[in-house]
Amino acid sequence: MKRFRALIFDVDGTLAETEEVHRRAFNDAFAYFELPWFWDSGLYRKLLRVSGGRERIRHFIDHHSTGGTLFSAEQIAELHRFKNARYFELVRNGGCRFRPGVADVLADAVARRQLLAIATTTSRENVAALLATLEPRWSGLFQAVLCGEDVERKKPSPEVYRKILDLLGLPAHQCLAVEDSRNGLLAAQGAGIPVLITRSFYFADDDFAGALAVVANLAALKNQSLPDLNVFEG
Repeated sequence: MKRFRALIFDVDGTLAETEEVHRRAFNDAFAYFELPWFWDSGLYRKLLRVSGGRERIRHFIDHHSTGGTLFSAEQIAELHRFKNARYFELVRNGGCRFRPGVADVLADAVARRQLLAIATTTSRENVAALLATLEPRWSGLFQAVLCGEDVERKKPSPEVYRKILDLLGLPAHQCLAVEDSRNGLLAAQGAGIPVLITRSFYFADDDFAGALAVVANLAALKNQSLPDLNVFEG
């Protein structure tokens, strides 16, 4: 890890196993608005291939919902706002923690004076809530943070990674993206950034061909070396 000048992290599933908390928040929102929907883990696994919460709701309505119910963009946005508020509540009440090894990797990066960044499709509010609850001291350590509302095209588009490279002022090969999904892998690869995959609950069986390395979690890095790359050349 020390060979890279910057580490760029995804959030959901990478920093913390938040996806199950998101799923619960979606279902609580559906119940509140008396919608006859329930996303079980199998369905949610499929829906996660669609990046973005509002986009996920729209995809579900268009492809999985029955009854022909029509929803406007404003109604979907209202539903998503309630869902996010419920997510904040669950996180504040201890709904999730940093995944194994994350805190150690962040601390080591700070000690090495590496740059830290976040490139995610989740909302800025979700990122702020998660960091403030899990470990408040980390919230100010990320030199660049880009979220779903900062891009026109979400992952697997490389837009968020190209923009984060501009903010960091670094070439792609001097950065390492830490991701948990194929969409994230494709997004980083599209920007020319090498990718470390940390398998998460919902994306453990994704195709990670082309990743620099794949580990069960970041704690595994203590016993595993990344392929040797001279990232300070080229």
